[in-house]
Amino acid sequence: MQSSKILKNLRKRTIKNFMDIFILGQLKENSLSGYDIIGLVHKRFDVLVSSGTIYSVLYSLERDGLIKGVQDQRKRVYKLTEKGEKAIQVLGQANGEIQNCLKNVLIPS
Repeated sequence: MQSSKILKNLRKRTIKNFMDIFILGQLKENSLSGYDIIGLVHKRFDVLVSSGTIYSVLYSLERDGLIKGVQDQRKRVYKLTEKGEKAIQVLGQANGEIQNCLKNVLIPS
């Protein structure tokens, strides 16, 4: 029972720490609102993140020029910019390095 709680907490922390990468990956598929992203995170990872967490990441990504928010009727939807697309390509190429880094954090040499 205790190990499942530890794993659930670790999963939630990991998802929050990689939220920017998750959002960029989702926006590669199609434009989404903050509410849409909250639903996707909950559906895919069974983790409920606050709107404050999501919108903080969205604003940060927008400030960095990786995404652009546009008003669509009554909600703001976000789409990937050219700079964001390039960032996704770089992250995709670095996938092995990212996995090795996580492995080294869990299992030190």
